[in-house]
Parts: sequence; C-alpha cells; structure tokens
Amino acid sequence: MDELQRTLQEVSESLEQKMDKLLPSDEDDNYGNTVIAFRPLNDNMPDKPSPVGGEDTLIKAMRYSSLSGGKRLRPFLTVMCAKLFGVSREASLCAAAAIEFIHTYSLIHDDLPAMDDDAMRRGKPSCHIVFGEAAAILAGDALLTFAFQVLADERVHPDPAVRCELIRTLSMASGYRGMAGGQMMDLEAEKKQLSIDEIIRLQRLKTGELFAMSCEAGAILGKAPRPLRSALRGYAHDIGLAFQITDDLLDAEGTRSAVGKEVKKDKQAGKATLISVLGIERAREQARILANQAIGHLDVFDRKADQLRALAEFVIARKS
Repeated sequence: MDELQRTLQEVSESLEQKMDKLLPSDEDDNYGNTVIAFRPLNDNMPDKPSPVGGEDTLIKAMRYSSLSGGKRLRPFLTVMCAKLFGVSREASLCAAAAIEFIHTYSLIHDDLPAMDDDAMRRGKPSCHIVFGEAAAILAGDALLTFAFQVLADERVHPDPAVRCELIRTLSMASGYRGMAGGQMMDLEAEKKQLSIDEIIRLQRLKTGELFAMSCEAGAILGKAPRPLRSALRGYAHDIGLAFQITDDLLDAEGTRSAVGKEVKKDKQAGKATLISVLGIERAREQARILANQAIGHLDVFDRKADQLRALAEFVIARKS
C-alpha cells in the first residue's frame, strides 16, 4: 500500500503540472495562441481596462476548481492502464487531464444549489461560493468543452482515429447515458424507493462510466484488442461502484473535516443509496465483494497490473 500511495502522489503531482500547463492563463491559451487584446470600436473612447472581467473571471474559476488537489483516481487509472500497453507518459497524462477536466466540471455543477447544494469541496469553498452561481455554471461548461479540445490535439496521439475514439468514448461516458444521466436519476430518485438493481444502474451511470472511460482511455491509446479493453471496463465498473458505496459510507459515518465536504446529506435529502436499502454493514460487505471482482478482471495482465489491484483495496479502505 505504501508503494501505491507513492505512485498516487507522483501521478497526482504530474497531473497537476500538466493541467496547469494546459489550462488557459491571462496571457496564453497554452496551444501557442496569444490572447488578442481588442481595441475599442470607437477610437475616441478612453483606452482603459474594462471593469468587466469576462474571460479572466472564467479562467480563474476554471483554475480554482481544477487545481485544487483531490484523490485523482480517474487520472491514475488512465496512466496505469496506458502503462500496460507501453503508451508514453506524456500522452497518458494529456488524456488523463481531459478526463479530470470533465470530472471537475461535474463537481462544480453538483455543488450548485439546484443540485446537491454543497458549500464545501475538497476542504475549501465550492466554486459557486467564491465566484457566484453564474460563473460556476459557465466554468463547468468551459471545462467540459475544453476537455474535448485537449483530446483533439496531436500531442495526445498522432493517429486521428485514436483521438476520435477517445472523444467518442468520453462523450458517451459523460453524457445522457453516462454521468449526466446518472446525476439526473439521482435527483429524481430523492424521496423515492428504488430497487437494488435500479440503484446499481444509477451509480453505474453516475460514477462507473467515467471510471470505465478512465481505464479504457489507456487501452485506446495503446490500440489494445477488444478483450483487453473489456477486461479493464469490467474492472473499472466494479471499483466505480465500490467507490460510490464507500462514498456513501463516508457520508453516513464520516466527519466534515475528514471528508472535506458536508456529510450526512444523503439521508437528509432522502437519496436512494445501497446503504438505504442494505444497511451499513451489508453495503460495506458489498463493496468488498466488488473489489474482489475487480481484481479478478485483471488476471489476464499478470503482475503488470499489481498497482491496479492495490487500488481496488485502497478504494474501499479510504477515509476521505
């Protein structure tokens, strides 16, 4: 586990550096294009800085939420799965950054009053608390679209077919039959009784599909055969659901200081979770079963996937 923690930290630091370079700044869009300062249409107008921030405010909000630490499990999955197929670290980090931009956009929107209404995220004020709701919505929108701009760049892969497959797969994982659809199900399920199968489908869409994409991205970059892509998807779906159950357990049992956000909100909101159906101990047991199943999917990779096996154990043992 110590080796896993070191690798998680190393990937997280490398990702932070990559995201910092990819994200736009006040002077450069980091794709080699200098931001143009437009002159006033009327030459008689005084040449003063405008009091309206616009683009600058949006960039600050994007960077505030993206460069804020976190577990970075999805990028870790991308980098580790890409390593199985000999993909360059540069390419895997670019793809991982794009996925993390999507994840960050979802967190910004999830925290909004119309969604989960959270004032804290990763131990600091949520984006909408700092920049206002409108700026938070637009920052999320900008990160969503920026992710696909990153994936379309040749630095991710020289083969345009590979880049298109990455874009297609990520759009499906984050869209109406993936993360966004799962979030809508989650909102509609409040105060309703769902079956275990319905809750599993909700969690698979809300959390599992982006986990699956994170693993599959590494295989896509490595042009891996379908059976190996399927094995990684199976692994990711199981740890994605185990991760969500552990999240629900932390919400039920954790503290705000340890978790980094408000806790005990699921019960207050009447959210449908496996805990609400199974109870805490059976839900904990189910997370363990899922972690074991996830590890079983990796048999085909032998010892090369030991870090991914360790991650399955880490996911259900985490305290934040």
